[in-house]
Amino acid sequence: MTSTPAETAFEERLAAFAQTHDTERLATRLAASGSGDVDIVWCTHDSPVGTLLLALADDALVRVAFEREGFDVVLESLGERVGRRTLRAAAPADDLRRQLDEYFAGVRSNFETRIDLRLSSAPFRREVQSKLADIPYGTTASYAQVATNAGRPKAVRAVGSACATNPLPIVLPCHRVVRSDGGYGNYLGGEEAKRFLLDHEHAHAPAAACG
Repeated sequence: MTSTPAETAFEERLAAFAQTHDTERLATRLAASGSGDVDIVWCTHDSPVGTLLLALADDALVRVAFEREGFDVVLESLGERVGRRTLRAAAPADDLRRQLDEYFAGVRSNFETRIDLRLSSAPFRREVQSKLADIPYGTTASYAQVATNAGRPKAVRAVGSACATNPLPIVLPCHRVVRSDGGYGNYLGGEEAKRFLLDHEHAHAPAAACG
């Protein structure tokens, strides 16, 4: 299949960004024994809310990004904050990709994968993000409720900032946090993606497996 000009330009930027490796050899070794040879292993995965970028560091999920964020921009940021030895390989993320497919099929309500919140530098942000999965599948909580549950009822804006900078959307379900008036609020994937995720969970909540 012939690449589009945009796809070609993207691949050229990635080639310039990434350190050169024998990717086939490394991908095989990574799938078998971990990612000690590189800082970041990443791949893309198609989903009903668009193509997602999945990035792992030290065998833990460090970033989930929506296409609208600009994958080259995300990878450049990861290079600056995590490390520039990168490898595009799908095998290390196979289990997560399967879980994502199960989630979008309506048979999984949470994710079982190692996560890494090093990209969230503020302790309160990490605390809020780490507890997002406590919001039950198929339900929502307001920013004010999340702030109260975190023991800081006046920190509504800080909760909003934690959700807006969540490095692991979908896996850590910041889409379940909404405004007190019912509005969706900001979302990395856009309002349409947030609406889809909430509608999807609401429709499948009674029959969803717990993962």
